[in-house]
Parts: sequence; C-alpha cells; structure tokens
Amino acid sequence: MKQNLMRMISLVLLVCTVALCFSACGDGKPEHVDYAAEHVFDPASTDTVKAEVTVKNFVDGDTTHFFVPTTIAESGVLKARYLGINTPESTGQIEPYGKKAASFTKEKLSSATSIYIESDNTTWNLDSTGARHLVWVWYKTADSETYRNLNLEIMQNGLAVQSNSAQNRYGASCVAAYNQAVAEALHVHSGVKDPDFYYGEAIELTLNALRCNIADYVGKTVAFEAIVVKNSGQDGVYVEAYDPETDMYNGIYLYYAANATPAVRELLKIGTRLRVAGKISEFNGSYQISDVSYSHYHPSAKDLQKLDDELHEASYTLTDPKTFKTGKVDILTEDAKVTYDYAALALHSSISFENLKVVRMSTTTNPTSSSKGAITLYCQAPDGTEITVRTAVLYDESGNLITQSYFEGKTINVKGIVDYYDPSNGDAEDVESNGFYYQVKLLSLSDVTILES
Repeated sequence: MKQNLMRMISLVLLVCTVALCFSACGDGKPEHVDYAAEHVFDPASTDTVKAEVTVKNFVDGDTTHFFVPTTIAESGVLKARYLGINTPESTGQIEPYGKKAASFTKEKLSSATSIYIESDNTTWNLDSTGARHLVWVWYKTADSETYRNLNLEIMQNGLAVQSNSAQNRYGASCVAAYNQAVAEALHVHSGVKDPDFYYGEAIELTLNALRCNIADYVGKTVAFEAIVVKNSGQDGVYVEAYDPETDMYNGIYLYYAANATPAVRELLKIGTRLRVAGKISEFNGSYQISDVSYSHYHPSAKDLQKLDDELHEASYTLTDPKTFKTGKVDILTEDAKVTYDYAALALHSSISFENLKVVRMSTTTNPTSSSKGAITLYCQAPDGTEITVRTAVLYDESGNLITQSYFEGKTINVKGIVDYYDPSNGDAEDVESNGFYYQVKLLSLSDVTILES
C-alpha cells in the first residue's frame, strides 16, 4: 500500500513537472526574444550621432533614402545602408524573399510617427561605395512610446543574413537575432520556397538592372515589373518602371509581332502594370524584349502576367535638357559605384521637355522608307542646350500630313519616348551630325503643344 502511494506521488510530481515545463516553455522551444526592443534608444544621448528623418524613397529591405538636415548631407538626402544586416536583393537581380524584405521595411516605416537614424559612433560613416551611409534605423508608432531597432527586427524575422554583424555597436544582439531566426526557420532560413518569387527559366530582375547590363542578357529570358506607356504603332509597345535608387524611370521596347494572340494584345493595353517576361534580342543596334506569350490554360513563369486591375499613368518625366544631354547617374552595387549617361539609362522611358524653340528641321523624303514624311526638329532650350525631337509620320484630324510648316519658328512643349539615332541604321538625310545621339520620339500629334508667341 505504501509502495503504491509512493508511485502515485511520484506520478503526480512528474505530471506537475511536465506541466510546469510546458507552462514555462510553451511547446518546448526556447522563448522568442524581441531583440528589436531590447535596447533603449535615447535621441538626446551624445555617444553617437543621430538625426530624426523622414523617408524620401524606399529602395529595398536594407536601403532607404531619407530626408536629412543639410548639415548631414548637402543635398538634404541621405542614402542609408542598414548596419549589421544584408537582405535578399529586390532592386537588381531579384532573389527569393527580396520583395518580402522590401515590403517589411516599407510597412514598418510607413506606419512610423518618428524615425531616427544613428551612426555606429560619433561620425557619419560611408559604406564601400562611398555613396551610402551606414546607420541603425529606429522607429516608433502611434501606439508606442519607445523606439524599435528596425535592423534587428528585420534580422529576427528571418529576412536578412549577417553582414559584419558582430563588429558594431549592437553586434551581440545582431548575432543573437540571426541565430534565433535560423533556429525558428523563418523565411530565408526556412528551406521553403518564396511564394512571391518565380522559380524557373526566366531571370528575375528589375528593369534598371536590365538597362544597366542589357548586352549580358541577349538570348536569355528575363522577367521584370513594368507599366505599358506607349504604342509604337509597329506591333510593339514601350514599357517603363521606376527605380527608387536612382529616382528615375527606365524603359524598354517590347515587340509582340503581328501574329500575337488576342490575349497578348489585351494584356499590352496602355496603363497596364505587368510582370513582363520574354527574351532579350538585338535589332538594328538596339535591344528589345520579344518572344512574349500568355496562356490562360497553361500559364508558366515565361508568360506575361497582369499584376493589378488599375490603369497607371506614364511618367513623362519633366526633364532638364542639360541633364538629358550631359547628366550622369551613379548606380550603386554592394561594393562599387558605376557611372552611366542619364539618357542611356532613360532610354525608351517616357519623358517631357518644355519651351523648346524649333530652330531648324529636316524631313525624310526617301520614297522607299517607312518613315517618309517623318520630321526631325532641332530645338533649343532656354539655356541654349540643343534637343533633337523626331516625329513619327503625323496626320491632323482631317487626315492631312503634318509638314515642317506646322512647326516652323514655333516654341513647343513635347512628351515622348527617349530614343536614339545611329546614322548607320537609318536615313542619312535625317541627321545633321555624323554621330550617334539621343533624342525624343513623338508618336502622336497630341504629344506636342504649340506655345503662343
């Protein structure tokens, strides 16, 4: 009897011990630590430099452009690279979970009532590109009195890997947040495919990354997001996409061929936002995307895909003529800075110029040319910069051909597509110089406004 009683007591003690363990440890896993709230942020402390900021552009998971006092950056904009973390790419060649990391950062900072950036010490430090500042990002929302460290929050949610994590101010927490995310098998550590990433033959990238290195992709199938902005009138459309890193639009010509299916033509309506997929090819010295397809019954990663039901506006970015002709743009990679001509990066995107004075003209007269009747307008901006505007063959509402007299001596506003002209690929009579140059292509008469004298 005594032995049975002892067994019963032992069983009760065992049950109680197990119950207490599960009560304290949940399902037996280590307790989740909120490292983003582990450190107390004091805006008034002087052991580091810091500044309250607002967001200019969201770039990706670990890069944001902030408006800052001009005492920190003369331009008033600081390109911030988050310390201690490295999120998957969403601005170059897209990587799994890159878009999710970018969305996470945007969601957190968009809901913030106050944002601070903090350096790792008492000076503002640049990364290896020399163009981005290395910072910790702190934010708080309307329902909180304390700031959260966004770098650590991204890390503990499994949306980043380590980047010199142990060698900075909050290094121990960075490493611990990383190890916890790995143990919890979150996102990039889960071994599960990213549902927002297209796995397969098409190379996922941004239109900016494609425009920067387009020759490298000839013959390859690529995929990117873009908006259809203009019909070419020759079985093709122009598409463009905004790049937050450079704060400009990039474009490309999409050739769909005369035998394109009705489904493809329907998807390529002006204003449609698409996941564009197709093969990069070269035609008359220019690059384009072709071999586009769509199948309602057998969709694949190589198909066009409509991304929403809204109709989006073309940017028609109002541009300074001097910037167009001589401007340079820096493209930042993880460890380098590459400089491009502004017009080269803007190629095939929509653009506009104001107050261009038409100073001379030429018209294609070659009877065998499909451009017979097209006009080249050599214009001068108020600052003296020369801009070349090339029209398609244009007609008025009555069907009459538009000739040089329509533009002679006029000052005009134009909106069109960034194009370029290579004399070796066209009508020599249309060119007043022997070299390659960028120009604006007008595809309809509605794209030009004649200003009153």
